[in-house]
Amino acid sequence: MNFEDRIAKRAKAIEISTIRYFFNMAREVEGAISLAIGEPDFITPEHIRNAAKKALDEGMTGYTVNAGLIELRREIADYLKRRYSLYYDPEKEILVTIGATEAIYVTLSTLAEEGDEVLIPEPSFVAYHPCTVIAGAKSVFVPTYEEDDFILRADVLEKYITERSKVLILPYPNNPTGAVMPKEALEEIAKVVEKHDLIVVTDEIYSELVYGGFKHTSFASLPGMWERTITINGFSKSYAMTGWRLGYIAAPEHFTKHIAKLHQYAVTAAATMCQYAGIEAMRNGDEDIIKMREEYDKRRKFLLESVREMGLSCFEPKGAFYIFPSIKTTGLTSMEFAKRLLYEAKVAVVPGNAFGEHGEGYVRLAYATSMENLEEAVKRMKEFMAKL
Repeated sequence: MNFEDRIAKRAKAIEISTIRYFFNMAREVEGAISLAIGEPDFITPEHIRNAAKKALDEGMTGYTVNAGLIELRREIADYLKRRYSLYYDPEKEILVTIGATEAIYVTLSTLAEEGDEVLIPEPSFVAYHPCTVIAGAKSVFVPTYEEDDFILRADVLEKYITERSKVLILPYPNNPTGAVMPKEALEEIAKVVEKHDLIVVTDEIYSELVYGGFKHTSFASLPGMWERTITINGFSKSYAMTGWRLGYIAAPEHFTKHIAKLHQYAVTAAATMCQYAGIEAMRNGDEDIIKMREEYDKRRKFLLESVREMGLSCFEPKGAFYIFPSIKTTGLTSMEFAKRLLYEAKVAVVPGNAFGEHGEGYVRLAYATSMENLEEAVKRMKEFMAKL
């Protein structure tokens, strides 16, 4: 029997993430410094960890309702209201998920199907395309450009819309570029969305990590956009809770009542003790965010200045914890540059084409690591660039 023939085409059509590929390669290179993974180097704050311990000690080890603890959903609703002027009914319009990635998966599986097109700005996070493929829909990649600071331009978006376009993904602040979308740019996108009657899925997992005085605007807060927007966010980046796998969807009931069904049959519910940790994070975690954001900002400035000193051009990213310098002047492809940097200088970065063909000519550096590591990585990179 040829078991390969028994595998579903949709499973064969997706690939393992190049990010993980380079992360694993770096682990095999002794002494390598990894700037490849977008994971906070901070430990989850103690008061959040203690909340989970308390839940365990009190025997909170059973299932919660599929949508998540109502106490957590109320905290999420309050957070979205005070931070981004978004108003949701915690009973019917908020769904707790196993990380933002599950939220993306179940949302696209609910919205998109065969014959539909999902508009994905590029470069962007690696999960959107595979989740679109799994849903049976077609990904349409909309380019963003360095000269525009990698924002999604409304006039460019419109060129890629067809009669089959159904969903637009708005991944800002952006991974891998660190780009942010000013409110004025979002307002122009909103006009296109309304004109073509699109549904919008926003991935706002980095919404708290913005710098240089920038203020994040949630797309659903714009006039006329709430009813057609699914907002995805989570705890991984803001609260250094990657391993807790805790995220959420906020959307009108006409979306959540159907998304909840896929969530129920895929995972049942998020882990109970993690949800109690989420309650504590929402209630008392604002100061933690501020402290981590200030540290990230120091690293951002240092790394940006450093890569420019090496002779690499790089726009100033004002969100997330990545910089996305151009390596076009080296004459190497993104993959060639990343591999040589790893094996010759022992610094792991991610080639830009891991985030789509419009990422070619760039590499992603994550500054979610200690300043000590960054300083050593920069030293090695400067020596590498001098040899080139």
